[in-house]
Amino acid sequence: MTTTSTDKVRIFDTTLRDGEQSPGAAMTFEEKLEVADCLDALGVDIIEAGFPISSQGDFDAVSEIARRIKNASVCGLSRAGFKDIDRAAEAVKHAKRPRIHTFISTSPVHMKHKLNMGANAVLDAVGASVAHARNLVEDVQWSAEDATRTERDFLCRCVELAIRSGATTINIPDTVGYATPQEFFELIQMLFNRVPNIDKAAIATHCHNDLGLAVANSLAGVLAGARQVECTINGIGERAGNAALEEIVMALKVRKDLMPFETGINSTLLSKASKLVSNVTGFPVQYNKAIVGKNAFSHESGIHQDGMLKNVETYEIMRPETVGVKETQLVLGKLSGRHAFKDKLSQLGYELADAAFEDAFRRFKALADKKKSVFDDDIVALVDDEIGRAQDLIHVKALKVMTGVGIPPSAEMTLIIEGEEKHIEVTGDGAVDAIFNAIRELYPHTVNLQLYQVMAVTEGTDAQAHVSVRLEEDGRTVTGRGADTDTLVASAYAYVNALNKLLVKRKKLAPEALNVAK
Repeated sequence: MTTTSTDKVRIFDTTLRDGEQSPGAAMTFEEKLEVADCLDALGVDIIEAGFPISSQGDFDAVSEIARRIKNASVCGLSRAGFKDIDRAAEAVKHAKRPRIHTFISTSPVHMKHKLNMGANAVLDAVGASVAHARNLVEDVQWSAEDATRTERDFLCRCVELAIRSGATTINIPDTVGYATPQEFFELIQMLFNRVPNIDKAAIATHCHNDLGLAVANSLAGVLAGARQVECTINGIGERAGNAALEEIVMALKVRKDLMPFETGINSTLLSKASKLVSNVTGFPVQYNKAIVGKNAFSHESGIHQDGMLKNVETYEIMRPETVGVKETQLVLGKLSGRHAFKDKLSQLGYELADAAFEDAFRRFKALADKKKSVFDDDIVALVDDEIGRAQDLIHVKALKVMTGVGIPPSAEMTLIIEGEEKHIEVTGDGAVDAIFNAIRELYPHTVNLQLYQVMAVTEGTDAQAHVSVRLEEDGRTVTGRGADTDTLVASAYAYVNALNKLLVKRKKLAPEALNVAK
């Protein structure tokens, strides 16, 4: 089937920009490249690779992504100032299809309290910024930050001016997740009816999920005529997040009777993309998350199982294979060999180099000796944990914990810090506290522990523990993860993983007064 401009919905992914603004979700340079490659393979039309002026690290990442991406447009975000725009242009100049995305606030509350600018000054900035960006690249996107709380007449004037100044895409963000689907539909429809040159640009949506309506609002925008949707993998982003890419794509795929539109997304890679982003950000995917959650294609109820055995359509509106989820689980155990393990890794979407495979196989055999059965989720946790610690400067070599009734909790720990082995034994208020005290003694630092969370990867008393630790230092927040059948060992892995991420984040430079939420 040939897709025309009227029935193609472009997918604009902002996982690497808006998604990374989630507290604790910062990615390393290598992680950003890995996610970008995944997005390109997925079929994303535009990758918003970052905010180039925010730091040298972000600029370098956007520049490298621009060089390596083969299919998607690569976009850099900028505020309305020429310095921002020039920096974005420099970062994306090597892209096959470079785009600059510039924005300014248009709502009364933002103009007064954030910008301290009047309406005329904002209009001047819109025209000047878009025209300057268009002189540098052919593809310019302009966003009206807080558009859903902007006075309608003023929004129309801004949009008309932005298009006249050279914008090829106009983005209408629901920055604070305030709108309802009907309101958002009417807003997009109003722009089509009132802006005289609206046909000269594509209209985009960028909806936040503060009221849980980001996906619904985005689809309402598409029904009203928008042909670009801004979204993120797993819906990560500022506050409650953005519209989830996987939900947008599958809603359009499943409900063609109401929304006869196409995307260029290879939906069979959605599960893999979800797992990758969850791994690099440390944000777990909730079990009941639509499309990519663990329970999205699980049926435990006897009534449901009976219906599924008779006809899968009784309780499934889409097949798991369409999003890259396997129908069955191959249960591995301690007698399984390398061939079976490699085949299972391939089924789960992992292709490991020889050394990494041997490390993963060694850990798998050790896990199989502790557990009666090793499930898919156990293997995912095992491999993700190994990958997450591969680039760390600090490693846990040994840990011995003493605790019990009438025994002061103590931890004897050995860390390898940048190749140097250090050892200590300390006490604490509890076993976990003693472990964390040992880490602080071996690598002195001061942070706030914001979250300590333990989850079982699978069922049973021999299940792997999956521990998340969130640390905060001077406004910088990171989340570390660790997995092991021993909860205390997993806790040590998680804290050290978070500490390693914090060390990377300390090196990042940030400009003054960054206001990049949209």
